[in-house]
Amino acid sequence: MRHNQPATFLTVGVAVKRAPMKPLTPVNPRHKLNINKRKNIRIPKNFGVSREEMLPVVTDNTKNLVLSLAKGFRVLEAFSASDNELTLTEIGRRTGLDSGTVFRLVNTLVSLGYLDRVPDTRRFRLTFKVLDLGFNAIARTELRAAARPVLRSLVGEVNEAASLAALDGPDVVYIERVNAGLVRLGVDVRVGSRLPAYYTTIGLAILAHLPRTEAVRILEMKPRVKLTPVTPTTLDEIEERMSRVRSDGFIVSDQEVISGLRLLAAPVLDVDGHPSASVSVAAPAMRMPLSEFIQSTAEPVMKAAADIGKLVQQSGATSASIAESA
Repeated sequence: MRHNQPATFLTVGVAVKRAPMKPLTPVNPRHKLNINKRKNIRIPKNFGVSREEMLPVVTDNTKNLVLSLAKGFRVLEAFSASDNELTLTEIGRRTGLDSGTVFRLVNTLVSLGYLDRVPDTRRFRLTFKVLDLGFNAIARTELRAAARPVLRSLVGEVNEAASLAALDGPDVVYIERVNAGLVRLGVDVRVGSRLPAYYTTIGLAILAHLPRTEAVRILEMKPRVKLTPVTPTTLDEIEERMSRVRSDGFIVSDQEVISGLRLLAAPVLDVDGHPSASVSVAAPAMRMPLSEFIQSTAEPVMKAAADIGKLVQQSGATSASIAESA
């Protein structure tokens, strides 16, 4: 650029002639964009995305934008139902961001719990924690709407609550719940609640149908503590309970989590026998003997899980996409 000629800069909306000035030095892509008093923006060529992609983003309220946050969302949006596991290179290709930026953003999202590294690979996937940002979206999911009447049919004279949950790391996330009581027992579980899988029937019903190495890996992800004197916490105790799930088709908790509360759960399986979710019911222990509770509850719960499994198959959802599609 000659010093005695007017300089032309790329601005949002129009090219503007300005007075001569010194040549610009190269712009570090990690530096903030230069926003002058007239809100015109110089966009570095090596910022990571094309100028055409960036222009619509910065035309309004540019002083209030945090572009590093926008990059983080670009990483999350790179995942889809058909491509739910991506490498750093694939993420960079989809977002247009450089490898260093992708590396830092992905590590940040993993530390925050929004991304998870796929074991024994260099791939990453979304976690169900993404749901925490928008449960209004979950309320519109077709699967949740379809599962609600199935769960409602389980609540009545015996059971006071019925739930549908999916596994997310060491926790279960409640996708839907029909609740007619249990407040007096101190139970406050609602859509979006997260509980450790190791002590919940709804979580163990899912873990029981995973490969043993995967189930053990998940069980070792957080400390296992006793909530009541009869809460199973050792791997031998938990594996013995999971073996009964595989043989009986359901699992029962008799005051193992909360004194005075019984629960029974059954897994929601796909055509290959892989668990995508789980259904559970809860009832006060004082209402009837344990044997009568099992006799009146087991078959309806297993049928409800099978019915929801058919809905999952029809929708094409998987254990990793049930909450994402919400």
